[in-house]
Amino acid sequence: MDLVLRGTVVTPLAAIEGGWVAVKDGKIAAIGDAQSTPPSAAKTTDHGDRLILPGVIDGQTHATSAKGLSGIADTTRSAIAGGITTLVDMPFDNPEPLDRPERLEAKVTAIGEYSYADMALYATVTRDTGTAHMDALVEGGVAAFKISSFESSPTRFPRIGADLMLDIMEKLSDSDLPLGLHNEDQEIVLERMARARAAGENGITAHSTSRPPAAELAATAQFLALAQATGAHAHPVHLTSGDGFAMVEAFAGMGVRATGETCVHYLWFDAGRDGLRLGPRMKVNPPIRPGEVDNLWDAIVDGKVAFTSSDHSSWPIDGKLTSSIFDAGAGVPGLETLLPAFFTAAEARGLDAAALAASQLCERPAVFFGLSDRKGAIQVGLDADFAVLETGSFIFDEERAHDGLNWSPFHGETFTVRIAATYLRGELAFNGKDITGKAGAGRYVARGADRWFGN
Repeated sequence: MDLVLRGTVVTPLAAIEGGWVAVKDGKIAAIGDAQSTPPSAAKTTDHGDRLILPGVIDGQTHATSAKGLSGIADTTRSAIAGGITTLVDMPFDNPEPLDRPERLEAKVTAIGEYSYADMALYATVTRDTGTAHMDALVEGGVAAFKISSFESSPTRFPRIGADLMLDIMEKLSDSDLPLGLHNEDQEIVLERMARARAAGENGITAHSTSRPPAAELAATAQFLALAQATGAHAHPVHLTSGDGFAMVEAFAGMGVRATGETCVHYLWFDAGRDGLRLGPRMKVNPPIRPGEVDNLWDAIVDGKVAFTSSDHSSWPIDGKLTSSIFDAGAGVPGLETLLPAFFTAAEARGLDAAALAASQLCERPAVFFGLSDRKGAIQVGLDADFAVLETGSFIFDEERAHDGLNWSPFHGETFTVRIAATYLRGELAFNGKDITGKAGAGRYVARGADRWFGN
């Protein structure tokens, strides 16, 4: 064997205290408990009572927003420091979105040059291309498609109307690939923003009220209705309320291929409690809402949430420093806080935090994006991707982040775990303090044959 790790090994069936996992040629070769003897190996590392989880699969990241394809470097360094070994990156690249095969090829090449972690990719569809390139992008291994019902940029992040949305769904109706949606109704939001501006309302509260739950629910309902009509798999990528997941469940109950996702900041922050303290540092779209944290955790416990992601944004803090909340950039960094925040919040609710993190952050996104034949669990034959967690009390310091941004709404928050080590295909990539992996160690991982909805 090349490597044996000892610790509390979190497998899909149980957490094995005093367990071990053996690695050969970048794959998990054997797993055992304290009563069994591990095979001899070139290197053995004893992590004591630390938890050994599968490497996290972050199902929603934006690596290229600020720096273009070279931004993959900083983003994936941060991912590795957060125990994330696979990112599923969004297609809204700077300056042009991933909507055609040559842009997919360029991004795959950039992964080979810059990435410290493995990456799967979303693709998108624009008015410029229509559905003409979808088959080629599927053949190129993209894991899913993503569109938006709200326009953040006419070129990079355009609004897709219901007519083209229907065309896309008809194209995907016989496919296992999900169609993700940034789910906000543009007309409602623009009108409510105009009203707030006219009234001189410029703070974080106005951001939330100008993008009301009605805008999110309206966009989600139309999207799910089109999936009902076509048979496509519809997936709103950031549901912020319990009502959103109730809607998805209702459509699923009618046989619609419908799933929903939430993000860790919605599970941690409350607009009523944290808004005045954080201001634009917690501005995301759709907004963090008041009174929804418990509802979202209930949805997770009830099995209504497909998985939880970071929605990591690679924008620097400068874009937040504006006089009006409406001019401040949206999005927050999240790669180094996804796993610690999720684990801490789950533990505070008396849940089995290790098992739930392994499910929500590893196993379920692996199936969703067609990667579970290689990723997502500590299981013989899968990639030897691990996140090692030390338990205790740890205050998050944004200045120590590895993302090249060094700001976070989680600054000063106390977590009950920290990332003590990250392994990518059996190689130590983060030692708890420093990145030990190399640029280009990450690989593009194409979608496999997994199906979220049956066989």
